[in-house]
Amino acid sequence: MRPVVARRSSARLLVAPTDLRAIDGFVADEMLFGRYLLAGRVVEAGDFSPFALPLPSELFAVRLHSFSWLRHLRGNKSEENCAKARTVIDDWITRHGRRRSGVSWDLDVAAQRLIAWLCHSPIVLHSASAGFYRRYLTSLNQQVRFLRQAAQTAPDGLPRLRARIAIAMASVSMECSAGTMRAAGRALDRELDRQILPDGGHVSRNPQVLLELLFDLLPLRQTYINLGHDVPPKLIPAIDRIYPALRFFRHADGDLALFNGATSVLANDLMAVLRYDETAGQPFKALPHSQFQRLSAGETTVIVDTGFFDSADLSRNGHAGCLSFELSSGRNRFIVNSGAPRFAGNRFRQLARETAAHSTVGMADRASCRISRSPFLGPIFTDGVTKVDLTRDVGPETSDRLTASHNGYLGRFGVLHERQIRLSADGSRLLGRDRIVLPDGELANGIYPDPAIARFHVHPAITLTQIDENTLRLEAANGECWIFNTIAGKAGVGEDIFFADPAGVRHSEQIELHFDGPEVVWSLTHHHA
Repeated sequence: MRPVVARRSSARLLVAPTDLRAIDGFVADEMLFGRYLLAGRVVEAGDFSPFALPLPSELFAVRLHSFSWLRHLRGNKSEENCAKARTVIDDWITRHGRRRSGVSWDLDVAAQRLIAWLCHSPIVLHSASAGFYRRYLTSLNQQVRFLRQAAQTAPDGLPRLRARIAIAMASVSMECSAGTMRAAGRALDRELDRQILPDGGHVSRNPQVLLELLFDLLPLRQTYINLGHDVPPKLIPAIDRIYPALRFFRHADGDLALFNGATSVLANDLMAVLRYDETAGQPFKALPHSQFQRLSAGETTVIVDTGFFDSADLSRNGHAGCLSFELSSGRNRFIVNSGAPRFAGNRFRQLARETAAHSTVGMADRASCRISRSPFLGPIFTDGVTKVDLTRDVGPETSDRLTASHNGYLGRFGVLHERQIRLSADGSRLLGRDRIVLPDGELANGIYPDPAIARFHVHPAITLTQIDENTLRLEAANGECWIFNTIAGKAGVGEDIFFADPAGVRHSEQIELHFDGPEVVWSLTHHHA
């Protein structure tokens, strides 16, 4: 297959796709003075290149080498800012342009960098010399060739798809043949068909990935249209599938549910893509291919994870949260999962993947999926949930009932976890039952692991108060509250960590419901302010 962009140095940049992500002028101003604010850390480079200095974290290095920070310069395209961007890019080309190793040439970092350089080329090339222009184009060509080669053997998941998006974007943004453009579009189509499920979810089962993909797919679609090129046949249908799935995961407060690596998102980011949504309508009740269920009535929304990962590659960033759920009401989220940290290191990222960080049942302090500690295999799931049985009864004027069980504890303990939840027709009451059962469905009397705990992670904006050993009150700042009650098991307040707060890892609380036997029954009842 021919290269996506011509190798000759005379190849030109034709257009700059639009970056829809929010910008922060303060970040741009600080960079002008040699201060780089990325991934929750600061590097004081002064007059030196940031690439010449030790970097404070792996995530900082990822953000720096991806050049996604170039977007912040859009708010102030001064000569000084443009010259600063060129200086940093020129230094990157000198230090890392040919040495294809380390974080700078990680597939996903390289794909993000290519997209950033294309989208923000007007800033970078403003008043640029002919020599810099040639170096810039040469580096772009080299990065495209690298991505084309690396994407062929990359593990399944978002980085491979983002690489195909970046290559397609380069094929329409830069001078190349019609055949090369068609080849890039066909490769993108194949990856979209593989990774965007029929229900619009992504194979990673991470709601936030849908937002990330729209940030790249929407400008790509518009660039094809603006230049009068044929849009790859799978591109627009993929976008149209993603939007309803994104709305499915959206709570009433506007944020996305915290499953499988999702963390907090900026409201401006979400609105930036939702404004292009042409598929408006009520969210689906289920995403059968992504394996999630949504129960909604009145102002109450409950989203439940009823799935697992089809391959080890896809489990690499997955969470052991099968049968966990989140509950929102009005403008408040009450029950959540702990989510993934935005900027924390690997230790916290792995802790966030454990079953104990999700609103579901944990057994004997074991996760429902075993995470590999092998440096060779990486943090994939090596054992755990491989089957979920699900039934759901939905009536137009009656309660919505969901019953599901998974086999994540079968190999170690010989039992299944079964969860039943029922949302009343007016959305004012959620009834739950968690059971430890044998494979034949009978209660596992006398043999269930001790301790078995149902955890309900409470959003840190909610005040949790114990009323008695069976009753707790969850109250929002606006006075809205839900009452948690159990008639089987002992409920108490436990210390917790909320990983997904925008400001970083944050202290929070959880309801811990200890099993007295193989079954606990609980309820959440809405009380108006």
